[in-house]
Amino acid sequence: MTDTQALPVKNTRTLIGRIVSDKRDKTVTVLIERRTKHELYGKIVARSSKYHAHDESNQYKLGDVVEIAEGRPISKTKAWVVTKLIEKAREV
Repeated sequence: MTDTQALPVKNTRTLIGRIVSDKRDKTVTVLIERRTKHELYGKIVARSSKYHAHDESNQYKLGDVVEIAEGRPISKTKAWVVTKLIEKAREV
């Protein structure tokens, strides 16, 4: 393989979630919700995690559903990048 050919894309982790904050420059906070069974009681419970994701052009807004992919660390808390818009936020 020569230097001009692109390397194959590695399998990176991707998650889908809703943007809960877009106040920082070039950064959005994405809430990932998942349903899992409780280890002891067996009840289905909702778990959530927040990730800071890089948004270079500040194009994604509060309430949008987006896909984020893991990448190299960009800052202390940011190692995810927004890859695509899944669903635009509804206007109120």
